[in-house]
Amino acid sequence: MTPSENATRFDAIIVGAGVAGMYLLHRLRAQGLAVRVIDQAGGVGGTWYWNRYPGARCDIESMTYSYSWDEELEQEWTWSERYAAQPEILRYLEHVADRHDLRRDMQLSTRVTRAAYDEDAGTWEVETDAGDRYAARFFVMATGCLSVPRLPDIPGSERFQGEAYHTGLWPHEPVSFAGKRVAVIGTGSSAIQAIPLIADEAREVVVFQRTPNFSVPAWNRPLEAEEVSERKRRYREYRELSKTTSAGNPWTSRDLSIWDATPEERAAEFEARYGVGAFYIHSAYADLFDDAAANEELAEFIRGKIRERVQDPETARLLSPYDHPVGAKRMCVDTRYYETYDREHVRLVDARATPIEEITEGGLRVGGEELPFDMLVYATGFDAMTGALLSTDLRGRDGLAIQDKWRDGARSYLGLALAGFPNLFLVTGPGSPSVLSNMMVSIEQHVDWIARCIAWLGEHGLATIEPTAEAEDAWVDHVRELGEASLYPRAASWYMGANVPGKPRVLLPYVGGVGRYRSECERVAEDGYAGFVTAGAPAASRAD
Repeated sequence: MTPSENATRFDAIIVGAGVAGMYLLHRLRAQGLAVRVIDQAGGVGGTWYWNRYPGARCDIESMTYSYSWDEELEQEWTWSERYAAQPEILRYLEHVADRHDLRRDMQLSTRVTRAAYDEDAGTWEVETDAGDRYAARFFVMATGCLSVPRLPDIPGSERFQGEAYHTGLWPHEPVSFAGKRVAVIGTGSSAIQAIPLIADEAREVVVFQRTPNFSVPAWNRPLEAEEVSERKRRYREYRELSKTTSAGNPWTSRDLSIWDATPEERAAEFEARYGVGAFYIHSAYADLFDDAAANEELAEFIRGKIRERVQDPETARLLSPYDHPVGAKRMCVDTRYYETYDREHVRLVDARATPIEEITEGGLRVGGEELPFDMLVYATGFDAMTGALLSTDLRGRDGLAIQDKWRDGARSYLGLALAGFPNLFLVTGPGSPSVLSNMMVSIEQHVDWIARCIAWLGEHGLATIEPTAEAEDAWVDHVRELGEASLYPRAASWYMGANVPGKPRVLLPYVGGVGRYRSECERVAEDGYAGFVTAGAPAASRAD
């Protein structure tokens, strides 16, 4: 790409109009920058715009998975459920966009196809599929960790004559399952949320499972007025606590080793936390994620709960994971999932023992037999954390393509920036806690850090900032060392890129925890952005 005199100029271009892009637009605009947000979606909301499948809801409590930067909004907005469903979350984000007049600086239904750093001009030159040409001093990829859906490589998918949907690309109009024979391929988080609701309508549901996942109940329910008032009164306390904990949730993990408790005490602790629901059980003991034997105690507890919830012993066995530690794949949070398999019209197929051979015009061929279906639901996940970046023609100094930089696996400094890519920032990129945390907390921390960094450059009359190769190497080593000391690499998970054939097996998120990571980022900033190199005085780059 060459500089274009007729390119529209901005101080910053942000790719992504989801939770991160919206907040970053608000922050940078308040700092006096001219900003353009570009998103291929037709509306704001990011993952909550696209993921509209039945049962889609957040697995973090609503009053925790919400913005902390608008204290008036915190008090005015009242969530209806403990775990809000997708429509309510999307309404919330649309309300934020309207409340802060964010849409006027957004270009929706547009995809960035190419972005390259022009060293002579000191700007990012950006092209879109609409033929737009932009130039900006700063370029931010706020594209989300789970934004590129992955379809399975099953022969014949184009031949199927019925309805076919991917949970991550669900239609905006209602989908009816009434009276239909439905095949669900996959048993990850979206499938676990969707299957009970599909089964409520469909004539027949057959679930094809390759690998079972650990899931615990959400115990979702309407929020009571008194608990909402109490949380609103103590919001600042909860918000500050979330910044210091391992996963960004407002509860403190216990320092106690599992081996310092008796078997009876362990059972009671697990039972109490299981009764609270969701990820609270993760923080029962300090060594659950680095001691395999400790983890197995929790794993067997959850398997026991699966056996209690599923009447048929063989089905319960198939639904019970034995090939990975609890949490080494993201644990799922469900409502009525396991109980759904007790319904007469719902059946589980072990797709590892009897793989899907091909997709036909009328269904699936499995074990030499064609099974007829009216609808296929692909719940097959995403090219996580790197998919959106690698699907963009993104080039740094000397035309270095990100695909070449990441040929042997994703690497970054702090999950925020890349050596050789000046003034490029990532929000919750590989090498940050991201998907191992409450994403709202991690997103806000990244946005705040990026906004402060850009302000610091202006205060010091500097044009560019980028990590040194040495700092990036050291961070990559640090992330790897922490990961190798944990149980995460023991699972063939999307945390490791294992769900995408040919993707390098690298642990993508930072496992050291939100609190530790935040402290490291603050230290870097307080030390004058240690590990970064800066240069020059800024050229004019305001919007025309």
